[in-house]
Amino acid sequence: MQYEQTILKELQEWQYRISRRPTILNKLSHTVQTKINSYIPDKVHAAVTATIKQMIRGVLFGAKFTTKEATVLPLAETEEKVQRLIKNYKHTAAAEGGIIGTGGFLLGLAELPLLMGIKLKMLFDIAALYGYSVQDYKERIYILHIFQLAFSSQQHRLKVYTQMDNWEVQKQSLPDDIHQFDWRSFQQEYRDYIDLAKLAQLIPGIGAVVGFVVNYQLLKKLGTTAMNAYRMRRLNEAEVKEL
Repeated sequence: MQYEQTILKELQEWQYRISRRPTILNKLSHTVQTKINSYIPDKVHAAVTATIKQMIRGVLFGAKFTTKEATVLPLAETEEKVQRLIKNYKHTAAAEGGIIGTGGFLLGLAELPLLMGIKLKMLFDIAALYGYSVQDYKERIYILHIFQLAFSSQQHRLKVYTQMDNWEVQKQSLPDDIHQFDWRSFQQEYRDYIDLAKLAQLIPGIGAVVGFVVNYQLLKKLGTTAMNAYRMRRLNEAEVKEL
């Protein structure tokens, strides 16, 4: 319980940042991202959209990644393991991005699904460490919400956070049959916001630097978002049990 009290302040600060209204800086950042996006050829956008669509279908319609069985451990022990896991994934993604970033346009384009795979595998592993089984497709939907929470504009983030903050109720409205889920609309919403900065890796002359730095920062941000998202659930569940 002492550890839970220690991280509660950190969680509350994260929740405040996530749930506050967009600032002028947020809006400016989104404008800059949109500008970067405009420099990328249409054929690249089409390829990225197709890649994301297929990866999301893999997440929704099947357990694409082999993941250890979910085990519920004390939160302090869980997060020690999660921190080590995220560290390893950050370095893996950075090395991969730096190497491929030197390969130019075609190799950079081929790297996008590789990075997506690294992100998904990390989230699957994190979910299992926090005690949530990704064999349940509703847990895989939660993972996709974490993606949007990590890589979206502040306006969209507010909507996603509201759904996640009340997930135990929200997930009840999801269809029992996974094939009834509107994954097409979901991937379109996701595609509008995800990893715009990563697309800068395809701009000639800066690919290697962007590949190394951005991959590391993207995995760091995703890891932090995932930790707080699962902390929120674990602490909320603990409160319910105490009632």
